[in-house]
Amino acid sequence: MATILFIRGWRLFFYSNERNEPPHIHVRKGGVDCKFRLHPERFDISEEYSYNASPAEVRAIRQIIFDHFDYIVAEYEKVHGGK
Repeated sequence: MATILFIRGWRLFFYSNERNEPPHIHVRKGGVDCKFRLHPERFDISEEYSYNASPAEVRAIRQIIFDHFDYIVAEYEKVHGGK
């Protein structure tokens, strides 16, 4: 598990053993657990799941991901060998 960002209590990370999945990021804080797919070709994300997250928390997470999108994609490619 590689934590790449820790912002406002949100931990954004990858699992290194998920090489066969499309690009994505996991996000956790307290009892909230989310996963978002990354779509670098169109600078977009889609929610895979969010457990125990309020709509406001999902919006906050989405904003963090968009604010650091290029960095997250670059780190994903580094961790997962250019995929």
